[in-house]
Amino acid sequence: MRIAIMGSGGLGGYFGARLVQGGAADVHFVARGKHLEAMRRDGLRVEGPEPIHVTPVHATDQPAKIGVADVVMLCVKLWDTQQAIEQIRPMVGPDTAIISFQNGVLKDQYLRAAFDERQLMGGVGYVATTIGEPGVIRQTGPMQRLLFGEFDGSRSARGEALLAACLAGGINAELSTDIVREIWQKYVFLVALSGTTTTIRKPIGPIRSNPQTRAFLLDVMKEVVAVGRAHGVALTDDFAQARLQFADGLAADMTSSMHHDLERGNRLEVRWLAGGVVELGQAKGVPTPLNRAIADILALHAEGTSS
Repeated sequence: MRIAIMGSGGLGGYFGARLVQGGAADVHFVARGKHLEAMRRDGLRVEGPEPIHVTPVHATDQPAKIGVADVVMLCVKLWDTQQAIEQIRPMVGPDTAIISFQNGVLKDQYLRAAFDERQLMGGVGYVATTIGEPGVIRQTGPMQRLLFGEFDGSRSARGEALLAACLAGGINAELSTDIVREIWQKYVFLVALSGTTTTIRKPIGPIRSNPQTRAFLLDVMKEVVAVGRAHGVALTDDFAQARLQFADGLAADMTSSMHHDLERGNRLEVRWLAGGVVELGQAKGVPTPLNRAIADILALHAEGTSS
């Protein structure tokens, strides 16, 4: 199985390294800049609870050189999606499975507009990582999980093959028969965590402890659930409340990558997170005032300030 990883940062680099460690010999990383140079020179390292060093690795900044892949894992930041769609075209054949492990739900709409529906599978990735330095992925917590599946709910041969490769690499992977619901379940909490921590500029601990900001966190999630249900997603009535209880079990200093991006002057994914809720809510006539507020508050920061 030839696996191409488009975007070899925290998520793509981490899970790609695990695939290689598990014996998947035909894994190709698409990267750029100093990160690519380091991978070519020293291989790819993962620092954290379970250190990994895979070398050599197949790494390039020219996807066309990889050839047609069996699976393309799309792991770039959301603002790079359209450019990545054009770059992966040489790797996509009639039987290629394209799986976005990006944040949000709009990502799959963009892929449907560019490729045949039969070439698409859905995906969700969970891992706390960052690029520590070029060629090094730093894992900051033990959680790591990949979910993927066909949009029609079937258990396909290509899904089973990818699952076997993931399990061989020690990835906590699951072939889902309701991947749309899995994508939205992550979206509910991600939108709320990213939106509250970035606008309030505090980690989850103080936000969940203060009655006013705790209610804000819950109500943001309720809006996302309402939008998802309006789009036919099987989210339970009490799903937001269950996610609030989940938040109570997290480390008090946990925050979101979007909060980190704001502090570093980087671009923000708010257009596709809170902004995506607003867009999807408008399509179904569902009001989303809190997510609209988050998107508006962060609008002047969305493009970043770093050079």
